[in-house]
Formats: sequence, C-alpha cells, structure tokens
Amino acid sequence: MLPTVVLVDPIDRDLERTLAAQGMRVTVHTAAELANFAHPAARVPDVVVIDTRGGRPLPPTLQAAKRQHPALGAVVVASEQEPARMLEAMRAGASEFLAEPLKNGDIEAAIARVVAQRVTPTLGEIFACVGAKGGVGTTTTVVNVATSLALNAKATTLVIDLHLAHGDAALLLGAQPRFSIVDALENTHRFDTAFFRGLVASSKAGPDVLASSDRSLIHSAGTPEIRAVIEFAAQQYQYVILDVSRSDAAALEALDAASRILVIANQELSTVRSASRIAAALRHRYGHTRVEIVLNRFDRQADIAQRDVEKAVGLPVRHLLPSDYRLALEALNKGRPVALENHSKLSAAYRTLASALAGTQPEVVDKPESKGTIFGLFRQ
Repeated sequence: MLPTVVLVDPIDRDLERTLAAQGMRVTVHTAAELANFAHPAARVPDVVVIDTRGGRPLPPTLQAAKRQHPALGAVVVASEQEPARMLEAMRAGASEFLAEPLKNGDIEAAIARVVAQRVTPTLGEIFACVGAKGGVGTTTTVVNVATSLALNAKATTLVIDLHLAHGDAALLLGAQPRFSIVDALENTHRFDTAFFRGLVASSKAGPDVLASSDRSLIHSAGTPEIRAVIEFAAQQYQYVILDVSRSDAAALEALDAASRILVIANQELSTVRSASRIAAALRHRYGHTRVEIVLNRFDRQADIAQRDVEKAVGLPVRHLLPSDYRLALEALNKGRPVALENHSKLSAAYRTLASALAGTQPEVVDKPESKGTIFGLFRQ
C-alpha cells in the first residue's frame, strides 16, 4: 500500500506533483496545522515532508507530534546541506534530510526508507464492561478480571473508571488515588508516559487504576477525549479494562479500540430487557463478534434461565459468574478483590473469564439448561 503523505508549507507545487505522480496520497498543510498531529487522538499520516527551503524555520510542533506518535515519519527538505540545520532536524525527530539540488527519485527514495523503518508501537488489549442496569456488578467484574489478569497473566494492567464522578473501582481495589479520569480528560494535550503514569494510582491487588472523580461535573466529556485516554493507556499497559457507564453516550462511542465489549447482566426481567437493547446497539456500532454477554450472580434455579437470556439478547452467554453475595460483600468492605482468594467458585470464575479474554485457555461455559419458558416476553 502506498504511504499517506502530508506536505508542510511547500514553497511551490513541484514536490506535490512529484509525489502525486508516484501514486502517493498527498495533502498539503501549513506549519500551524502540523500542531494538530500533536494530539494523542489525531490520525497521523505515514510521513510528513517539511519544506524549509528559502530559509524558513523548522516548525517547532514537529517534535511534539513525534513525541505523541513515535511511528510518524518525517522528511525535511532544505535549500542547502547546513550541519546546524541537519542537527536541528534530527533532534526534532526527522529521519531524512534532503538538500537542493534534488535529483530525480530523491524524495521518493527518502519516503520509502522512512516507511521501511517505521516502528509501530505495541498496543495492549482493551476490554470494556458495560452494565445492562445499575447494580448488576459491573465494577466488581471489572476489578476482579483486572486483578486476575495482573496476577495470573503477570501483565501490566490498568482499570479506567469511565464513570466520571462517584465511581467505585478505586474503592474496590483498595487504592487511594490523587487524580482522576477528569484530570486525564482535561489534559490529553499533555500526555506523555510520565504525565499519564502520574495520574494513575497503584493497588495492592495488582492493577493500577485511573479513578472516578469525587466531585460532580458540570460538563460531560466528549468522545475524542475519552478515545484519546483509552488509546494512550493501551500504549502504556498490556491490558486496559474499562468500566463504562451505559448512560454515557460519549463513552459508548469511544470503544473503537476495544477487542471485547462485555455486557454484564443478571437473571432479572428488567435487566435482561435492557441487556437486549444495549447489546443490539453495541453490535450495530462495533460488530457482532466483539460483543459478549456475561451473566453475573448466576443461579440455576432462577425463573429466567440461561437459554431465556440468550434468546432475548440474541447472543450466546459466554461467561457465567456464580452468585456469592456474602463473599462479594466482604471483599468490597475490605477493598480486596475476590479474585485474590484461592478457594471459591466465584474467584475461579473470574480467573476463567480473565483467561478467556487473554486467550490463555479455552473459554469454559456451562451448557444451557432445558428449563425456562419466559423468552416469549421479549418478542417485539
């Protein structure tokens, strides 16, 4: 595939014509517009070609763009081979420096070398959990899956509480955050590794957490900012687990990078009905294969059976988490996730779910029961 190229402040149209003649997708930007690529959520081209001929200075925003997107290639074109200008370009992140007179094929060859040397940053896996209804145990599932991944997969793991205010993920992990998701959303333009790591809190349970805020918010966050936080986090951690509010439309629109989206439900009629609607919307937005149902507090004797849930939601139930209210409540009060316990069916279920997500062992799912007759209630 031919590279995408942004040509910055060309002194004339010769470079643009030359690159276009080679079939490259070329767009022209001003030096000021180069600043747009310094945003973590920006969609960057394969290569930027910066024309500094005529003594024009190198745009200072090149270094910021490279810091946010290390894979971005840069070629600087100058009027002459000045050592000071070459050093400045290399320090700013340029991979190639060309000086006049340019020979046929020089610019194309430089771009080809830059593309060949590109190193795409390794991104961690992102899993999102969305509750079909309040109180179904979404946050509990998030922190226990994250704890299992951190311990059993021995992987760096981050929980992001996308309930912008009054979420409980940090509480359940026993963490004491100084900053919150709101601080991250308000400062996406400042993201680098050191800044981002300063926003998260560690926990004795294993995962780090980007916590919810303790203060109510006047303004809601936008999808681009939420997406920027998620995608930058995936550059820092092997696993990122999202606790997503079902009522936050901006957050639900920002899950493009998630490999799995888990809808957490239980065997209550109103919850199953809500799960059906949420799962349908998520399948429409992100595709059928990325959305899965987790049945929490599962009870084989419940009036609503596993088969009923599957017929109502239109998806197989991939994961069952057994009901153990006393153990879950004790874990919440201690700020110590159930997954840290070694001898309970619930902790084993969390570990199995985490392993299935990580791909370290086959998913284990109970067969649907034969009982259950209420699925007709969900027909339209």
